[in-house]
Amino acid sequence: MKKKQVLVACGAGIATSTVVNGAIEEMAKENNLKIDLVQLKIAEVGAYLDTADLLVTTAMTKKEYPFEVINARAFLTGIGIKDTKKQILEALQK
Repeated sequence: MKKKQVLVACGAGIATSTVVNGAIEEMAKENNLKIDLVQLKIAEVGAYLDTADLLVTTAMTKKEYPFEVINARAFLTGIGIKDTKKQILEALQK
């Protein structure tokens, strides 16, 4: 399986994306998945249209992307984290 490029985005690319980034990194290690994590601002996602496999974001976006987009606000609220992690893991294992 090729290494997947995962974009982790929030409004500023600093605070909430750091929390989500750490969780995805941990999931990848636990499941022996090779990923390339890129932490960025939601406004910077366009630069990765040709290389990214997945976008996990805590920011609101109405844009369409050529890869799967997963809403990760559950990491901030604590509600639905298990389901969100399952969704991310399934996307990484495709």
